[in-house]
Amino acid sequence: MKNYSIWKDNYKTINFESLKSDKTVDVLIIGGGITGVSSLYFLSKSDLNVMLVEQNKIGLSTTGNSTGKLTYLQNDLIDKIRNNCGEDVAGKYLDSQIDAINLIVNTIKDEKIDCDLERVYSYIYTNNENEVELVKDLERFLNDNNINTYEDRISLVDSKYMFKVSNTYLINPIKLLFGLLKNIKSSVYENTCIKKITRENDFYICYTPKNIIKAKNIVIASHYPYFLIPFMFPLNSNIEKSFLSASKKYTNPFSSINYTNPFVSMRNYKDYTIYLSYTNKLCKCLDDKKTFNFLIKDLNRLGMCPDYLWSNIDIMTNDGLPYIGKIKENMYIGTGYNTWGLTNGFLAGKIISDIILNENNKYISLFNIKRKSINDFKEITNNVKDNIVGYINGFKKGLNNPKCPHLGCKMLYNEVEKTWDCPCHGSRFSNDGKCISAPSNKNIN
Repeated sequence: MKNYSIWKDNYKTINFESLKSDKTVDVLIIGGGITGVSSLYFLSKSDLNVMLVEQNKIGLSTTGNSTGKLTYLQNDLIDKIRNNCGEDVAGKYLDSQIDAINLIVNTIKDEKIDCDLERVYSYIYTNNENEVELVKDLERFLNDNNINTYEDRISLVDSKYMFKVSNTYLINPIKLLFGLLKNIKSSVYENTCIKKITRENDFYICYTPKNIIKAKNIVIASHYPYFLIPFMFPLNSNIEKSFLSASKKYTNPFSSINYTNPFVSMRNYKDYTIYLSYTNKLCKCLDDKKTFNFLIKDLNRLGMCPDYLWSNIDIMTNDGLPYIGKIKENMYIGTGYNTWGLTNGFLAGKIISDIILNENNKYISLFNIKRKSINDFKEITNNVKDNIVGYINGFKKGLNNPKCPHLGCKMLYNEVEKTWDCPCHGSRFSNDGKCISAPSNKNIN
């Protein structure tokens, strides 16, 4: 059994050098996942001098741990947006996901990217009798927004009610990233960490351990931003952790997810079935080995034995909408994708590039990071509690463990993936202390 994502196996990635000299650029992109690479892709078509830096390896963090789905059937997320922001905003979000899917698929075809693109039906279902009317109401909402739905069944799922939609896709996310990079002539640097950012006249001064990058514009594409001010991000989001597997079991091509937590998300990939479950708030995920054992038992009941096991974390926003856009003068961010990072991350790259290039984009106002929602106070209060719980549980379970360099939370050792994981904000470190996932931008001392 392999303790990493199936996407990271048997695929030769491009290796990029680390930064070795000072640079001055028009745009510096910090982070080499779907948001950073797509931002680079769109900006590289302009005359701007653009650079991307990644503190570890391109695509090997959140994007490389995803399920690789391109779908607008996103569990109960649209209903969360309907409840928080209204029907019109939810309809615009739905449009954004359909547009994002089309943008990704057209880009894959235009650039002739081999990323195992496969068109499939996506299914959503519930096996809870109390949720049947909620799923039917979601179906009505889709129909009202000109999306055809079809009742159907799939053999791996026991459901009380299920429907499917067409025009959704599956991909290999790491192959997508490197397919985008292959024709880009902009500078890309791996193993290059930004330790500090200051402002000087019309430039941001970005410090790596050995060099300085002067940039007129900065795109923060590091999944979870390392800074607190001006956004106070821990108050505007919470973090969920999910547990995934890939098992050798052939099925007809499909993509499925149930309506509400506990989520079970499945898809096929060649001869494998990818299975996600046991999603919970990060601050409550204190024994990964135990949770992985629960996952294995579920797989065994379905006649599957895992060949790969891994986990992923996702940032959940207060109202269900991502945060994409301008955070302050000439600084931009894309984050908070509520587990649907491929569509929203690629869309973020397009939106941010359009803002920088002074081009119109109809979704700029939808994802404005300064927006307010009706449940802000309640959600902020819950997020404060989660941060406190994360700190307390970290100290209880890991009294003698190292502290996370981000904000000092005691870390927990992940016996399955062999990493040090922070239960507060999701930073992750290798056995030898190297930071491999933000928000920390420092290694363990």
